[in-house]
This record gives sequence, C-alpha cells and structure tokens, in this order.
Amino acid sequence: MPEYPDITIYIERLEAFLIGQTLQDVRIKHPFLLRTFDPPIGSIKGKQIIGFRLMGKRIIFIFPDEYFLIFHLMVAGRFHWKEKGAKITGKIGLAAFDFPNGTLLLNEAGSKKRASLHLIKGKDRLAYFDRGGLEIFEISLAEFHERLVFENHTLKRVLTDPSMFSGIGNAYSDEILHRAKLSPVLLSRKMSNDQIEKLFDAAKVVLNEWTEKLRKETGENFPEKVTAFHENMAVHGKFGKVCPECGTTVQRIRYVSNETNYCPKCQTGGKILADRSLSRLLKSDWPKSIEAMEEMNIKMKK
Repeated sequence: MPEYPDITIYIERLEAFLIGQTLQDVRIKHPFLLRTFDPPIGSIKGKQIIGFRLMGKRIIFIFPDEYFLIFHLMVAGRFHWKEKGAKITGKIGLAAFDFPNGTLLLNEAGSKKRASLHLIKGKDRLAYFDRGGLEIFEISLAEFHERLVFENHTLKRVLTDPSMFSGIGNAYSDEILHRAKLSPVLLSRKMSNDQIEKLFDAAKVVLNEWTEKLRKETGENFPEKVTAFHENMAVHGKFGKVCPECGTTVQRIRYVSNETNYCPKCQTGGKILADRSLSRLLKSDWPKSIEAMEEMNIKMKK
C-alpha cells in the first residue's frame, strides 16, 4: 500500500501535471470502484482541478464549488500518466480521467479489487474520511507520546493503525523500528521516555529520507513504479538477507497477508520472535536465539 513518501510524491507530481487542467471526461470500467452516487460523477466534468490534499493514505483532488474526488489506492492501486485518450487496459484497469494534456489511468493489480473512489460536495463531508490518525510532521514529541500510549499495543500495530498515526504502513513501520532499534512486538506502555523519543525521531527521519529518495528518482516525470519494496531498505522485504548495520540475518513474523521484518541483533537483543506458522510447526524446536537459528539453518542445508 502506498505510504507517506509514495503519496507525497504522487501529490507533488499530480500538482505539476494537473493544477489548472480541466477534467474533460471520466471513464470508469469497474462499477465497484465508485462508492458514491450523489453527486453523480458527471458533476465534475468540465471543472478545473484547483488543488490536491493528503488525508492519511487518501489522495484528494479538489475542484471548485467544494467538490472533492477522494482516492484510496489500498494495497495494489496505482496511478499512471499516459497520452490523452489512453485505453483502460486488461483486468487491472479500473478508470481513466481525461485532461487536455493527457490521461490519468487508475490500475489495480490482483484479483481483490479494493481501491475506492468517492465524489463528495461540501467540506463538512470530508470529516467522514478522516480516520483520526496524527500526522507525524505536525505533532510534538509530547503529542506523539500521548497517542502512542493511549492503548497498550505492540509498536508494529500502533504505527500501522490509521486511527493512531497517518501514512505509515507495513513497509515504513519496519524501517522506522529498525532505525530506532526497537522490537516490533514491544508494548507501547512498556517503553521508556528515551525509547519514545528515539521512535519519534526515527519516524520523521525515515519518512523524510525516503520521500527525498523517491523525489530524486522521479525527477520531473510521473511515478510509474510505486512499490513497497526498495533495494536500499534495511529490513523490509529483506528476510534471509543481512542487516546493513550488523550483518545479522533479517528475520520475519508472517501474518495472513503481510509480514514484519526485523533484525534480531539490532532490535530484539538477539531473540528470534515466534513466527506464527513456523513456530507452530516446529513447536519446541523453534530457535529462540540468533545462534540457535543459524545452527538450525546449517542442519537444514546438510
């Protein structure tokens, strides 16, 4: 799912390409995408885009007369900028938005179509889409501390909960926790003041660094390859590879549809966290330390 750095770049490039442009046509291939019927989608045809707004992981297109087109890309939704009149292609194509200078396509890979589009009229209706998560760059350390310990959950869960903090998902939560050298399963109310400050600083630094990296990669173009996996990430998507800080093998905790990646030496004091599937399979044979994990891996290779 696109997170704060990805969405920030999307908005910057959408502003460069579309501010002042008139929406000439809307072509929706999959009716499930549009979740509203009043006002009708045709209401914004012929209107100019006057701005964009970020709300959590939602991207909002702003039109005159308080019309707001709200996109939630979910896990696999992506924008693509093409020549004017470009076709909506294949099973992944959801919709097209035609402008004088080109066409913005919305695609979604995979069989589960979760991306959504809402058209609303009136600023007061925007509140419905606000999950209440705090924006990391708009709060103080004290506000971060208060929200972090509001409930007693694991750091992974707190960071990725959109009602707690905005714009952080599975990928950048892994990177933030690695930078702060904190365990993903550490409970928020068990943290010291120093740990909370380290986490706050790490969140801002990691999100800033990756926003700048993606900005440089994109340049004056449109971001066509938005992904949660980057070669230069420290731990996310790096299960089985070495931690760039200490050289220890990166481990993971797997869930139904995603996983948490972490370095046991940097983050958990050498402890291997129980993986739901493997630890149930291995039971008492599940390794509890880096050394035990390495010994098990050697035996498996023989």
